[in-house]
Amino acid sequence: MQDIAHKFDCSVHAVQYWMQRHDIARRSISDAVYRKHHPKGDPFRFVAPKTHEDRILFGLGVGLYWGEGTKASKHAVRLGNTDPALIECFMDFLVRFFSIKRKDFRFGLQIFTDVPAQDALAYWISALDIQKTQFYKVTVTKSGSLGTYRKKSRFGVLTVYYHNTKVRDILVRLCRRSSGVEHFHGKERVTGSNPVGGSTH
Repeated sequence: MQDIAHKFDCSVHAVQYWMQRHDIARRSISDAVYRKHHPKGDPFRFVAPKTHEDRILFGLGVGLYWGEGTKASKHAVRLGNTDPALIECFMDFLVRFFSIKRKDFRFGLQIFTDVPAQDALAYWISALDIQKTQFYKVTVTKSGSLGTYRKKSRFGVLTVYYHNTKVRDILVRLCRRSSGVEHFHGKERVTGSNPVGGSTH
């Protein structure tokens, strides 16, 4: 509404008045911001699993996000691990079922001081066939401060990011429904598996 008022050199109250007069619904602030940043619509498209192989990858992807993903972030999908095969599997899941382009992934790398940053970057770039430009600034942790954990992560912990609120929300809903059971007024009930809309039962 503020953008409209600025464009037509009027007050926000005037915009509110005409919207109410013509019964034009108002979006939430979060929805308005999302649409402003995505004027052509969602940059992803959900595709439901169809084959047996699809269902295996779909289950793996949801399970990985459930166990390894960072649900606290409200605006991005985040998952970190030391295993490139695990990161690759999760990326394949997002590409296959959300039509996300690999070039749109971003990466954060946390390493120890006894591993040169360039060596660690080269390892992950080669292992995942990604570009250096997709990385944020490397975070360096002093060696020894995390005990023997560094022995298991010679090339650091890589976090894959995809910045989209709606994809994040869909994945959170999938995790909540993964058991197929929801609590309803203190009782359990079996629910459907529609990840985008409401339950099917």
